[in-house]
Parts: sequence; C-alpha cells; structure tokens
Amino acid sequence: MPTIYIPTALRPYTENRASLTIDAATVGEAMQKLTEAFPNLRQHLFKEDGQLRSFVNLYLGDEDVRHLQGLDTPLAPDAELTIVPSVAGGSTGTVEESSVHSLIDDSRLRAVSLSQEEVLRYSRHLIMPEVTMEGQRRLKAARVLLIGTGGLGSPLALYLAAAGVGTIGLVDFDVVDYSNLQRQILHFTTDVGRPKLQSAIEKIHAINPHVHVIPFETRLTSENALDIMRDFDVTVDGTDNFPTRYLVNDACVLLGKPNVYGSIFRFEGQASVFWAERGPCYRCLYPEPPPPGLVPSCAEGGVLGILPGLIGLVQATETIKLILGIGEPLIGRLLLLDALGMRWRELKLRKDPNCPVCGANPTVRELIDYVEFCGLRGEEMVETDGLPCITPHELKRRLDAGEPLVLLDVREPYELEISRLPNIKHIRMAEVPERVHELNPADEIVVICRSGGRSGQITRLLMQMGYRRVKNLAGGMNAYAQEVDPSLPVY
Repeated sequence: MPTIYIPTALRPYTENRASLTIDAATVGEAMQKLTEAFPNLRQHLFKEDGQLRSFVNLYLGDEDVRHLQGLDTPLAPDAELTIVPSVAGGSTGTVEESSVHSLIDDSRLRAVSLSQEEVLRYSRHLIMPEVTMEGQRRLKAARVLLIGTGGLGSPLALYLAAAGVGTIGLVDFDVVDYSNLQRQILHFTTDVGRPKLQSAIEKIHAINPHVHVIPFETRLTSENALDIMRDFDVTVDGTDNFPTRYLVNDACVLLGKPNVYGSIFRFEGQASVFWAERGPCYRCLYPEPPPPGLVPSCAEGGVLGILPGLIGLVQATETIKLILGIGEPLIGRLLLLDALGMRWRELKLRKDPNCPVCGANPTVRELIDYVEFCGLRGEEMVETDGLPCITPHELKRRLDAGEPLVLLDVREPYELEISRLPNIKHIRMAEVPERVHELNPADEIVVICRSGGRSGQITRLLMQMGYRRVKNLAGGMNAYAQEVDPSLPVY
C-alpha cells in the first residue's frame, strides 16, 4: 500500500506517527482517508472549500503533485507520498563542468591577489583542481551577506570565514542569551548580554583576520533590505521567521541575486538555492505563509542543537559552489533532512509561471509590508489584542487570596517538567477541541503556555465556543517566573 510521510510539525495530529500506509488509488483518496483517520489534521491541510492549502505541498516520490495531476494523481502500490509544509579526502580527478558560472567576474578577479601567509593558510584548497589559486582568489573577491548570526548563521560565518570569503556582511540586532548557547556556536558563555554582532565579528577575525566584516546592527525591513543587499554577490538566509524569509526572497528576486535557503525545526531541516534567473524562488514553493501560530518557531517547538550545524554547512557549501562556479547547486531542488532517522531526501522544484514575484506576470514589483502579509502583529507572535488577559502579578494575588481559578496549561507534557504551577488542569493544545467538555463554562479559566502565544490561541478558541470567563496569562510561564517567582526556570 502507498506510504504517507508526516513531517514533525503535523505529527501531534497523527498520534506522533512519522509515516502511515493507506490503501488508496489516488493522492486525493489517500489524503481523504488520512484526514478521516485523524480529523484534527484536516484543518492544517485543507481549506474549508476542500482545496489544499497553499503552504502545503505534496510530493509523490520526488515530483510535486501540482505538476502531475494534482489530487487526481494515481498512486502505485509502492508509492511514497510526502507532506512538505512551509516550516530553516582529496581529489585527483578532472573537474566537471558546472551548470552555473562563478558569481565573480574576471575584472574583479584581476584586482585580487594572495599573500604568502594566505597561500599557506588556504593550501589545502589550492591543491584541489576544483579550486586552485584562481578559485581562492574568487573566494577572496566575493561578498556574502548573512541574514542572522544565530543557529544557522553561526556555522555559516565560521566556515565561510575559514574558507577565505573576503567580505562577509552580517545583519542582526539581537543580544546573546543563555538559550542561544545550545546551538549558536559563534557565541560563548562570556558573550551573554552582548550584541551578537560584536561577538560574531570577534570570532570571525579570530579564525581569519583577512576577512572584512561589514556589520548591519538593524532589523532587515522593506525600507532597508534593497540598500543592504544590493552590493553583495549572494545572500544566505539564516532567519527564523516568515516575514523576513519572504522579504529576503522578494529582495533577491528584485535584485537578481541568489538566495541560499535553510530552515530547521526540531529534528528536521530544509535547504535549497532560490535564484529566479535560473530556477524557482521561495514563493514558487510556498506562495503564502501559514497562518500565525500554526508552525511553531524554534522558541516554541525547539530544535536539536546540532541540526543548525548540519543545515548551515549545506548552505555554506552551496555558497562556495556558487562563488567558484563549480558543481551542481541546489537550484530547482529541495534537500530534506530527517536527523532522527538520519535520512536525506531530495525533491524537485519547478518554477511557477504564476508566481507573484518571479512569474511571467509578476504582481509584486516592490517590497511590501511582510509582517502584514504574514498576518502578524509582531514577529512570530499570535495576535492577543482584544483578548482578556491576566498579568502574572494579578494571577499571584488572586491565587494567594484563594480565589477559585481553573489553571488550564496547554503546553506539552515535557514542558511541565521544566516549570509549572500547582493544581493545574493539563490539556495539550492539540487536544483542547476534543476535550473541551472537561471544562465548565461557569468556571473562571486562566490559560497558560510558555510565553502567551499558544494560550492566546486557546483563549480565543474557548471564547468562540461560548466560554466567557476565560483569560490568557500574559507572557506565559516565562513572564510568571521573571516577574513573580524567580525560583522557576525560564526556557
């Protein structure tokens, strides 16, 4: 029977099953039976009119079913159907001809030379027929822009600097936090509280003082993106939110620049090269972002600390290939990593002729408001305006007074091991719709999660179901720990 592979983000709605076999003759029948078996999954895959959501792609083998027969595509008994939602030795042989030319033209190359110290430093590159002195000079002449110096940006910055990329631009406005240290290897414990750019520049210069670093201590926006990105040869996307990801994509299309993409979530990662002049862009794959709150960020869903290294190094490799003009870049291909099973899969991507940015008749000809486009009022935050809230101090006062409050904690069970309030009612967020009968509409309910996003969604859901005495804990358990009870850990 055909096998359906479920991505991590959707496994809470399939009883945490990574794959299922379903007896079906077509893609549509398989998806119908899948959502009949797991009704809570349907809203995440289909619109109310039965159409597949635009931020969900289905692949039969390595082919996007949109380019086959859609939901009517027939399934062989051994078919493999993958749900792909929008979610970060030596050589002595001859050099194969690349499918792309180097990003560095000969006029720029002539102005670059290597010192004796650089020749020694890069000697293991220079004896490779794919690199040689000329290729190393191309790396030195190259200008690479990294968006973010976090999980993906850390291995990117270190390895591109070590490889001899001459100019590296860094865009980041954040400061180093203890929660970064589990995966952001560019920053050390002594850097906590410092701007990430300061930390990053020190580490880059420590590993290679020949690299020129251009810092941009600002948030990338529609107002500054084109000016920042214009003078760089390639942009590498190390972002962790959808507004910036779509902004980077559209700016690269408008500027005619390649966009080296990576994304990560828990044990899974994606990587590709989007270059509209030679293949699809990110919007060809995901025309629209998922609704706010549907896809958790790393802060909400977590990420294996090693995973950014795996995906970041794929991005670094693709960047160097583009600079040198060697090999076969990931243009038109999406690389998927399942680190838990340690499996890599490759899917074909095709340019969408109706893409609003790079299609035949584009409708996006300038950068837009990407926060509004993604339906957000704040980055990766669920809108809580208009929701009844209770502050941590008010909750503490009322609990101390012995007032009868139902504390509904919607986090995952393993999060309760980190911090929790006493006498909670625990129902996982995904289970609330089917267990809502366990809640009494006459009770006053305070909904709790880590930072207020998931609880805000459940507060709104309960209000829509007729619960009038429900409040969202503003800032979640982290705010309660910071403002009321410092004995509780922040995570």
